[in-house]
Amino acid sequence: MKVDVIHMGFFKNLFSSKEKRKNAQKYNLGMKKTRESVFGNLKVLLDSSELISEDLFSELEEIFIMADIGVDTVLKFVQTLRHKVEINRIQSVEDLKELIIEEMYKLYVNDKIVSSNLNIVNDRINIILFVGVNGVGKTTTIGKIANEYIHKGKKVLMVAGDTFRAGAINQLRIWSERVGADFFAKEEGSDPSSVMYDAISYAKENKIDLVLCDTAGRLQNKVNLMKELEKINKIIGREIEFAPHETLLVVDATTGQNGLSQAKIFNEVTRITGVVLTKLDGTAKGGIVLAIKDELDIPIKYIGLGEKLEDLEHFDIEEYIYSMFSDIF
Repeated sequence: MKVDVIHMGFFKNLFSSKEKRKNAQKYNLGMKKTRESVFGNLKVLLDSSELISEDLFSELEEIFIMADIGVDTVLKFVQTLRHKVEINRIQSVEDLKELIIEEMYKLYVNDKIVSSNLNIVNDRINIILFVGVNGVGKTTTIGKIANEYIHKGKKVLMVAGDTFRAGAINQLRIWSERVGADFFAKEEGSDPSSVMYDAISYAKENKIDLVLCDTAGRLQNKVNLMKELEKINKIIGREIEFAPHETLLVVDATTGQNGLSQAKIFNEVTRITGVVLTKLDGTAKGGIVLAIKDELDIPIKYIGLGEKLEDLEHFDIEEYIYSMFSDIF
């Protein structure tokens, strides 16, 4: 959806849609902590305010910063609100509610059509590379995405490219058995690039549709990480044209601004095409979605809203905003 279709009243109409409410049910449950804590404070503030004042804008800044939207993003966002209130001569707090939602939507889409769909094409070997620090849920994410595409009729191969962390290979193997995916690994300590090369050979021989590649998550030495990912990308690109077709960064949403820092580092060392935010249901600071998109201009592809296989959801900005603001209207 292009941003120019947004207008005052758009999201009131969205909130009245039964279909949207049904589709957003998982979001409502998963975003409960954010909605009831941080954005609950927003509701209290707006409901108790009769006038739009500088004090109100200052309190809005505090609330949005508490939501982990990020200081720089918040300051820019609230300044936009001030400007729109002034030029449109908005005096009603109810109209300000609409403006906040409208501008938050615009902040994410940034005049572009943003899709959460992966770049997966029929009749080719599609390669998705997963990066991220240890402990963010990379292995689980790979397993859940494998499960999604197996149910769509794709033949999926899971590749254990994290050859240095003890237990990483076996954890991925267990997930492959659980979801019914093919699995490829070499002995612990192997060169990750050689693993990728042999895995692609396996994929060609076995008519694999989708290759999901795990990687090591060490940030202690950024130079080594950069060299390793450059080598992996070179090997993959040499064997499969235009591959990797996606490089997904997995971030634990509960780490807040630390997760944003990780995103910045990984975006420096490799070309990130999308972000997977895990454990969004476990944090009251769901605004990290907006911080990542605004500061890095990388779309959120998936969000984790629970522990079940089906609880990794394709990100939908409308359902995300609906789940945060549904209690305000």
